[in-house]
Amino acid sequence: MSKAITPIKGMPDIVPEQMPYWHLAERRIKRVLEAYGYDELRTPMLEKTALFKRSIGDETDIVSKEMFTFESRGGDSLSLRPEATASCVRAGITRGLLHNQRRRIYYYGPMFRYEQPQEGRYRQFYQIGAEAYGLAGPDVDAEMLLMLARIWRELELPGLVLKINCLGVSLGRERYVETLRDYFRGHLAALDEDSVRRLDTNPLRILDSKVESLQGLINQAPPMQDFLSDDEQAYFAAILARCDDANIAYDVDPRLVRGLDYYTGMVFEWQTDQLGAQNAVCGGGRYDQLVKQLGGRDTPAVGWAMGMERLIALLGLGDATIPPAEARVYFVTVGEAAARAGTLLLEKVRDALPSVRMVAHGGTGSFKSQLRAADKSGAEYALILGDAEVEQRQVAVKPLRRAGGEQELVAWNDLEQHMIALLGEINTQ
Repeated sequence: MSKAITPIKGMPDIVPEQMPYWHLAERRIKRVLEAYGYDELRTPMLEKTALFKRSIGDETDIVSKEMFTFESRGGDSLSLRPEATASCVRAGITRGLLHNQRRRIYYYGPMFRYEQPQEGRYRQFYQIGAEAYGLAGPDVDAEMLLMLARIWRELELPGLVLKINCLGVSLGRERYVETLRDYFRGHLAALDEDSVRRLDTNPLRILDSKVESLQGLINQAPPMQDFLSDDEQAYFAAILARCDDANIAYDVDPRLVRGLDYYTGMVFEWQTDQLGAQNAVCGGGRYDQLVKQLGGRDTPAVGWAMGMERLIALLGLGDATIPPAEARVYFVTVGEAAARAGTLLLEKVRDALPSVRMVAHGGTGSFKSQLRAADKSGAEYALILGDAEVEQRQVAVKPLRRAGGEQELVAWNDLEQHMIALLGEINTQ
């Protein structure tokens, strides 16, 4: 007997018992996004490696260590997408979606990063995110935060903490980077190998380090706020004021920089203390220079991305459980003539009740074993068809959950209306 093929490390299956949580989260999040005027964009999972190097940054861990990159048969360097914003901008430029337009889009799908798998961190993971292009100023930044706060309410997820910061642009940022470089050079012996390398490339990345021995040094680093211009400070204050107006609590964290080089202006994370080391559930910010950086015109942009696995883990920690979907109708057939006739008969009932879950037993099995399976399925009704019923062009409708309910014989021509009356649904499409 050959040995079973195991899944790729860090790329887990999502089994049917987990899917009710995924479906609940997907439905509610997409409902909020579309209510705010965001439209879905789907991009390929595979892009040219240069896209991510130019957008995310060569010195980020994502590009330098974590991408799945390979050479195509044509000699091109290709990578599985580690995040979706770069792909969204690329699509916006190449498809003409951003030129002189205001766009609100959202995306959903798998991303890939080659990192050490652990709870809440996988090599294939799912993200849902929202992005707004062509809208400048604090109103749309606040919209992103209010929209997320509404999503948490829809999902009944209390206890998430909003961490927020403002990164400078142009001269103020350049002065801060030089100050930060000088500060860390004064503590060179305490830096790890990655931080030493980042001193010359992008010392902001050191602030994002998770090395435990560096946290005290990072906490003592000069704050970015001291280098913001008056306009940048006013812009950030306006965002915070809108959070205050909406009763959204926040913690201004001057060390928050996020792990992507394209961020400028506001950055934020929603964090939890319920998932151990993987505490960031959602993060984002402004990236006003990214569209031009990737070959488009100057276009203000802001967005966020949410890790679905961590969100699902939080939903699973709640008191409420989400039962799997149960059939409302279970179809039992006994005999070859019944099996053949029953296939078409059940399809007609499905035409009349398209959203009702109906399960056909299928295959072989005695009448008694099929009824046991019908009862175990949780269905409200069993439709029973034997060769005798085929001759009479009738079907038996047996209540499985209604106390005192009696089995009825219903003519085939009347079955759709009979089931609509029982299940209370009319096909209006």
